[in-house]
Amino acid sequence: MELRTLRAFVEVVRQGSFSRAAKVVFATQSTVSKAVKQLEDELGVPLLDRIGHRSTLTVAGEVVYRRAVQMLAQRDDLMSELQDLQGLRRGTLRLGLPPVGSSTLFAPLFAIYRNRHPGIDIRLVEHGSDRLEEILRNGEIDLAALLLPVSEEFAWQQVRREPLVALLPAAHALAQRTSVTLVDLKDVPFVLFETGFALNRIILGASRRHGFEPVVAARSSQIDFVVELAAVGLGVAFLPRMIAQQRPHPAVARVPLAEPQTGWDIAMIWRRGAYLSQAAQAWLALVREIHPGRATRPA
Repeated sequence: MELRTLRAFVEVVRQGSFSRAAKVVFATQSTVSKAVKQLEDELGVPLLDRIGHRSTLTVAGEVVYRRAVQMLAQRDDLMSELQDLQGLRRGTLRLGLPPVGSSTLFAPLFAIYRNRHPGIDIRLVEHGSDRLEEILRNGEIDLAALLLPVSEEFAWQQVRREPLVALLPAAHALAQRTSVTLVDLKDVPFVLFETGFALNRIILGASRRHGFEPVVAARSSQIDFVVELAAVGLGVAFLPRMIAQQRPHPAVARVPLAEPQTGWDIAMIWRRGAYLSQAAQAWLALVREIHPGRATRPA
């Protein structure tokens, strides 16, 4: 069994098609198809149920996929350890960041990190929190910025905690309040981020604790679009105060959200007990230097 064939199979599952997987592994579609067929022949069981242009995992395929992801992660850990033999002159930092808040918090760190370690290749992926947690768990990235709390399987270093603000149309009856609660807003449609963003869970969880399910008027993955939707009166949106202040809009009022359990608490997360390359450790040290805060112990 070759890692090459395992990688091809894993990418077919992740990408949902042979053609997209071929682009990821820099091979032709026929090469990827042959690699998966070779793996099936070697194992003696079908891994994919091919229906037209779609492929779904068989029961055996689910087992092989789970193990293959673990094996490829171990291979990456091995390569990271070998790279560390050369110190920080070479290496790779695999980092996952969410769309909300990353430009403000982490862009300055990239400049410092690049200046200190010019030989390190930074591989950045951007997703909502749910997807980032999944690929971190699978070992596809070294570190990810996620909202606390997180599972005990992860260790973390706090980066920043910010209160939330409600974005209301300037002409709204609640726009002049010094603060609002979610109960005050229960009859106003909510403008949320796309499914998979942790900020949604914070807002929806707090709403349910108050005994209501908000009407969701729209969802978006773009902060500026969310602000515009609030400006035209589609509903109330929510952002960390720091991010909302950077996006002033003449038609939007920023009203502090008086909900003590709805803070935006972002941290750098990694797998507890997993090997961290020197490149990843250097990034974590920089985060602690620039954003000292709470952390798990032991790390």
